[in-house]
Amino acid sequence: MTIDVPQSILDELTDVDMPRLAPEPHSEEALTFDGVSVPVHRYGCVVVGSGAAGLRAAVELKRRGDSVAVISQSAWGGTSACSGSDKQTLHTANTSDHGDDYHAMARAIRAGGAMDADTAYVEAIGSARMMASLQYLGLPLPQDRLGGTLRYQTDHDEVGRATSCGPRTSRLMVKVLAEEAIRLEVPIFNQTTAVRIVTAGEGKNRHIAGVLAFRVKERSEANPMGLVLYRCNVLVLAAGGPGELYRDSVYPNGCFGSLGLALDAGIELVNLTESQFGIGTRREGFPWNLSGTYVQAMPHIYSVDEAGNEHHFLADYYRSTRELASNVFRKGYQWPFHATRMLGFGSSLVDLAIYREHAAGRRTFMDFNRNPLPVEGDQPFDLERLDDDVRQYLANAGATQTSPIERLAHMNPLAIELYRRYKIDIATEPLEFAVNNQHMNGGVMVDVWGRSNLAGCYAIGEAAGTHGVTRPGGAALNAGQVFGTRVAEHIAAGGQARAMPSADPDGLATEALTHLIGTVRAESSVAVKSVRTEVQNRMSDHAGLFCTPEGIGAALEDAKKLNATICEQGVAHGHAGEAVRAAQWQQMALASEAVLAALDHYIRQGGGSRGARAICAPDGETAPRTRHGELEEFRFREEREAHKGEQIVVRYEDGKMIVSTRRNREFDETARPFFERDWPDWLTGRIYAS
Repeated sequence: MTIDVPQSILDELTDVDMPRLAPEPHSEEALTFDGVSVPVHRYGCVVVGSGAAGLRAAVELKRRGDSVAVISQSAWGGTSACSGSDKQTLHTANTSDHGDDYHAMARAIRAGGAMDADTAYVEAIGSARMMASLQYLGLPLPQDRLGGTLRYQTDHDEVGRATSCGPRTSRLMVKVLAEEAIRLEVPIFNQTTAVRIVTAGEGKNRHIAGVLAFRVKERSEANPMGLVLYRCNVLVLAAGGPGELYRDSVYPNGCFGSLGLALDAGIELVNLTESQFGIGTRREGFPWNLSGTYVQAMPHIYSVDEAGNEHHFLADYYRSTRELASNVFRKGYQWPFHATRMLGFGSSLVDLAIYREHAAGRRTFMDFNRNPLPVEGDQPFDLERLDDDVRQYLANAGATQTSPIERLAHMNPLAIELYRRYKIDIATEPLEFAVNNQHMNGGVMVDVWGRSNLAGCYAIGEAAGTHGVTRPGGAALNAGQVFGTRVAEHIAAGGQARAMPSADPDGLATEALTHLIGTVRAESSVAVKSVRTEVQNRMSDHAGLFCTPEGIGAALEDAKKLNATICEQGVAHGHAGEAVRAAQWQQMALASEAVLAALDHYIRQGGGSRGARAICAPDGETAPRTRHGELEEFRFREEREAHKGEQIVVRYEDGKMIVSTRRNREFDETARPFFERDWPDWLTGRIYAS
């Protein structure tokens, strides 16, 4: 096999070494609670999470002279640093060779519905600035010889606004931002897990006062669990998505996010019904999305039963070899499952077929040394017998080699190198994969400055619910950078984080510490492992790609019972090191109930199938069809147009999930800025008051 890129370059873009953290500041004070001495650190702002979004916020705050620190469960261990795909996408404005239209880009970002129009415009217009600033920091985005950024088409993107540094794009983003944070001397507290938000005041005056965390380095005889309090005026939630929510997940292990943390603090969440599911290798080995060139190379996909027999199962779904191969290819830029793409023998029929194989107890594989086998009674695979869009793409890419592995090596040799780093050689052996949960499009409900309903608390990245039903591939990376900067600008303009908090209200942190001690109990009969198994199985089995009204309703009742038991008994931990997991699984159980409550509400209001899921029911309007006929078991309800214009809001209050809806915020595209009229609002800071 010939690879026309030197090995040293492949190594540099695949093995991305992260910078060494600076020593962490020591605490000079402590508070005593129930005989435990809890160290106290003080900063104007604390950022929870050390991914690309969190580091962007920290860097921008520090540049503006604010007091800021980052706390991280595992520095360089989250989804930004550890996840990706064939050529992981950063979604930005595309010049299209003659200039982009930010309004058009915003419309594309929010096209799936359930997304605020002003947020979409903020992401669109901010994307060019984010890309340029990342390039300034050293992100090696590819260019042509005249300086134009190389781009391609990706999920939910008809224009081609995607660019990439390769499979490690987000890790490279984390690297350049981390290097800048270290250069600016931003304190980064590693192995520090936020477990309870501390507030002061009541009612409308309630506001952020700090965050309670477990910290490995603080464990001592006087502080067995390693509790630590970070006093701050502002808190930025940037801890990513709830990767542990599903058993079938492509998230790196240990990604809990901050949905439960936010719910416990009374923070409103939005769009929890919206996730992304797609094909990828499972977290038990090396979790990775199989989008882009992995499927555009068109490997042979097959399953293996318990007896070791191979099954060419896709041939039972598509009517011809051409149709089968062309839709495997389209998974490259139609990677996430979408209910409507099961129709008309579309690309999501592949996801359905894989789902059914696993339900039947079979394992699924990609073989890059074999072209797709023919559908029974049809001609063999031939590059000249593919749909026009597929054939044209391969011709433009020069990917007309004989075998899938040769086509993949030509289009993207890094895709092969990446798996080799994890002792998987897809050039010589088949690759096992499945349909997994990959991204949460919902999260904390925020405004155009990233503010939540709790004063002083912001959310960015996957922790924020800024995405709607669908999003163009890579839009999440862009959104985290845009809102990381927006949040920093807003905080700095208000002077909230210029100085660290000094005087402490009476009883500060007492409620948080009492709640934590009540949750993490050595004597509880509720084990961490049992909570994990119950939550993950329930979500994967009943709230994955295919849901039923009855299944969601029953799952919600079971989730309520689990949380009632946890409220009464807490979660057990066998030793101090397990206490943090007990707290995290309490939060994950809460997040699970919130997702199910939102789904139940959506379905009861007549909600139908859209981006994340198919809502299957006998009264559904349509069913996916295979070459052998309709699959009545998967007959599904269609989405109602009215639901695209609203979002589902969830908050946790007095032990119950309160669910409501709100209309999407609108944006007047006809409004035009005028320099002399609008400049005073910028000079005086009035733009931050809206």
